[in-house]
Amino acid sequence: MCVSDSVEAAVSAAANRKDAGGTPAATAAFTLIELIVVIAVIVILAGLVLSTVGYVQKKAARSRAETEIAAMAAACESYKADNGVYPSSGPTDLLDPTTTNLAAYNTPSRDLYGLISGDSDFDGTPNAGARSYMTFKPNSLLRGNMSNPPSLSNLVTALRDPFGNSYGYSTMKASGGANGFNPTFDLWTVADGAAGTDQTKWVKNW
Repeated sequence: MCVSDSVEAAVSAAANRKDAGGTPAATAAFTLIELIVVIAVIVILAGLVLSTVGYVQKKAARSRAETEIAAMAAACESYKADNGVYPSSGPTDLLDPTTTNLAAYNTPSRDLYGLISGDSDFDGTPNAGARSYMTFKPNSLLRGNMSNPPSLSNLVTALRDPFGNSYGYSTMKASGGANGFNPTFDLWTVADGAAGTDQTKWVKNW
């Protein structure tokens, strides 16, 4: 075979490889790029799905909080109709709704629970003969051990909002205090916001 025949055969073989998709190295590189693109698309789509799910969950929680606050406010009105005053205690009179200390909500919230549920010992069951203005499911009640129902050994510590925090309940303004918003009572949840003066994310009755 002459040199010209060998060169012609080599060129022909190279052309055939190009038509078939290029060299093995080029083919592998193209497949790797495709894989990276697919993974990137999956990551982007997963992020969009997770953000959408998070938004839907927050919206549902806020809607539930609005319903629960309306129900508790109605129970407070019924309590006042029977007792002449809205539910209150020393801790509810002292709670400043603008405090940045979320833990300060617990005792006033617990007192509200006891007054409108008739459960003055906070064991999850209304006292015999006590008037109950509202009933609460166990998952709406904060307590030391959330895995077990409320009891005398696992007392209710606060009313639980849909975000897992304590509801806020204050009668500071009603009792003549400097802070507060309603002349009757303030009832709220910080929702997915924070305690303090920035109330843009709160669900509240004022």
